[in-house]
Amino acid sequence: MPAGDRRFGALPPGMIPLGLSRVVASTYVGVSPSTWDHMVDDGRMPKPKRINRRRLWDRREVEEAFARLDAAGSDSGAPSGPHDDDDWENVAT
Repeated sequence: MPAGDRRFGALPPGMIPLGLSRVVASTYVGVSPSTWDHMVDDGRMPKPKRINRRRLWDRREVEEAFARLDAAGSDSGAPSGPHDDDDWENVAT
């Protein structure tokens, strides 16, 4: 378990923290951390909030941004297709 995930132990079962780390936020929306970085850079996902040295994403903002995504996945030059986050597909072609 990554060090950041230990903090979740204090939450009641099933409760999602308000502030999400990069890895947790990317997992929450179902993409890899590198795809998450591209989505933040191109504005499809929100910028993080800073708390001291930590960067955390507001779960509510992430959910709102996810709801705004184009259903076809074609906005902002994002890869589109059934395997848009599948690195192995790029290796095989």
